[in-house]
This record gives sequence, C-alpha cells and structure tokens, in this order.
Amino acid sequence: MLYALAYAIIRRVLLLSGISLDAEAEVLVLRHELAVLRRQIKRPILRRTDRLFLSAMSRRLPRERWTAFIVTPATLVRWHRELVRRKWTYKRRRAPGRPPIDPETRALILRMARENSRWGCVRIKGELQGLGIVVSATTIRTILRRAGLGPAPRRGGLTWRQFLSTEAKGILACDFFCVETVFLKTLYVLVFMDIQTRRILGIGVSANPNGTWVTQQARNLMMDLNDDPELCRMRLLLRDRDAKYCRTFDAVFAAEGIEVVLTRIGPHRPTVTRSD
Repeated sequence: MLYALAYAIIRRVLLLSGISLDAEAEVLVLRHELAVLRRQIKRPILRRTDRLFLSAMSRRLPRERWTAFIVTPATLVRWHRELVRRKWTYKRRRAPGRPPIDPETRALILRMARENSRWGCVRIKGELQGLGIVVSATTIRTILRRAGLGPAPRRGGLTWRQFLSTEAKGILACDFFCVETVFLKTLYVLVFMDIQTRRILGIGVSANPNGTWVTQQARNLMMDLNDDPELCRMRLLLRDRDAKYCRTFDAVFAAEGIEVVLTRIGPHRPTVTRSD
C-alpha cells in the first residue's frame, strides 16, 4: 500500500513539473541509475578514452552541476600532471665511450686535490699510478672541474656561496623555467630577480623565446631599473649558458654598465667566470 502511494505521488510530481519530453525523462532515469551504481561501486576503473571524454565534457559542464560528475577537479588536475610527466619522459640510452670512474676512485681524486692544493692533474695521476690505479690526466681534470675545484695552485679561490654572500648587493639573476598548459603546450618563463632582496623585477612568457624576444625583455627590464633609484645600483647580471641568451641580450646590459657573469658548467659547486 505504501509503495503504491509513493508511486502515485512521484508520478503526479513528474506530471506537474512539466517533464513530458522523452529526452528529459531519459536524463532523469540515467541520473537515478548513476546514483544507484555509485552506492555499489566505490571507485570505478576508467580507461584512457573515458578520461579523454570526461576531461572534454568538464569544460562544458557548469560548476553548479559538478555534483553529478563522476570525477572531481583535483582528479582532472592529476590526469594533466600525468600527461606532462609522460611528455618529458624519455628512454635512457647508455652513452658510448669509456666506462664511468669508480666512486671510490673519484672520492680519492677529490681528497688528494683538497688536501694538496699544489698538486696538479699530472701529479695526482702519478700518485694514483703508485697505488695501482690508472686514470688519465684529462679524466682527473674533468672530475675536478665538476666538483668546482680549479687547477693548482688556484684551488683556494672563492666558492659560489662566498661569492654571492660578498657580492649580493647589486647583482641581478635571470633564468628560464617551463610551464605546461592544459593542451601540453610548453611555455618558457624568463624571470629576473634581485639577489640581495629576492625581489622579482621582471617576468616574460613566450612559447618561442628567440633572440628578438629575449632582447626585448632585457630592454623592458632596463627601463624599469632606470625609473627606480634603488635599482640603479645594479652592477652584475648572473645567468647560465643557455643558448636562448644571444649577444644582443648581453649588449643591452653592457650599454648600461652592467657586467654579465656566466655560471660555470658543472653540477657541483659552480664557480663564476666573467663574460667577454
């Protein structure tokens, strides 16, 4: 009796609401079926085609209707991050040439260089041969450079941290980083920063950072620096050896009396070299 009464009430409400089209009635049925399935299945397994369809439909579905959506915005963001990670994942190929140096031998070379500041690559090579270890002088020189150790006897110069701490006042730094859009398009962001105050002085975004665009970003920065009396004290520009920086980029700063300083190639404790 109660079920019959409930059926009659629901049918009467549907008739009064004006739902007479078959498409609208079908949508209501599908929504109810979805609610029933959600009570039975905690976490559905989605295929790639399902993710593609749901990601595309999320752009058309209004925010107030997301309660009926099977995924959340956080899930869509996680799918996008997975696509970006797959885009930048390449198969590793073993580099041809000689086998890598044993870590113990590398550590021994660095120890000899640090404890004997007057020993050059040839002297360290001879000492290693006395121990039965055969390493060429070129390999020893490469190991020392990657560790930030210069040739003897100038191995006791300023380190990277010491240089920044003593010369932070008046130093600009610039660098690129990448941003992936929702369509996996790579955008390059150029950032200028004051080393002493950690203040961001300029930002530029481009999908094709060629020499003309990079030079224009340098000019825009110099216009802002010249308008600010506190920033006119800049003396050095610190940058890496990225090929995006062209000669005209350095010439903009040289014309304003700012010297360009390049970071040295090497993953450990880079030292500083002046640009010509």
